[in-house]
Amino acid sequence: MRYSDRREAGQQLAKALDHYRGQDVVVLALPRGGVPVASEVAAHLNAPLDLLLVRKIGVPWQPELAMGAVIDGDRPAVVRNDETIRLAGVTDAEFESIYQRELAEIERRRRLYFAGRPPAEIAGRVVIVVDDGIATGATVKAAVIGLKSKGPAKIVVAVPVAPPDAVAELKREADEVICPLQPRMFGAIGYFYSDFEQLTDTDVMNFFAGRS
Repeated sequence: MRYSDRREAGQQLAKALDHYRGQDVVVLALPRGGVPVASEVAAHLNAPLDLLLVRKIGVPWQPELAMGAVIDGDRPAVVRNDETIRLAGVTDAEFESIYQRELAEIERRRRLYFAGRPPAEIAGRVVIVVDDGIATGATVKAAVIGLKSKGPAKIVVAVPVAPPDAVAELKREADEVICPLQPRMFGAIGYFYSDFEQLTDTDVMNFFAGRS
């Protein structure tokens, strides 16, 4: 199975979340790729859409391999993948350097995407975290851990595609994980989309401009 694009994936995901219609829900998209997916979910649930700024902390010589992740907030939440750090031989100084770089990117995106707009209220609401897919799960895991401190009624992770082991790991942190497609032979997220064009900052801002 493959999705035609992120919008179609979002429509399929929205159907699996139908039981949240009528509840006090806020949908949080992980930019950039999660935004068009989450937009379809929010529209179907008639729920507000906002952004959740999370950055992967990649191994220095293999940036796509996550050794951790960080989520924005008054006190940024950090998730470390200690096994990856150990096997890659990454020092504390190297980890800290990349962590600080990703924090700076989060700050840049906050200024650009929010432009002074306050983030959505989380406390007491059902929070649905949406991305276009999960590979290792480190980034979304950081998002869930960071959100817990904000007092949501429930945290739901919803993604169109992810490997079964990543889904199982996330179920230990989130209250619910919704993932319609869980292939055992995974590879890369883009393989499960016919159109997986990379999005820009302008694309993200245009999504929210269109909803205002």
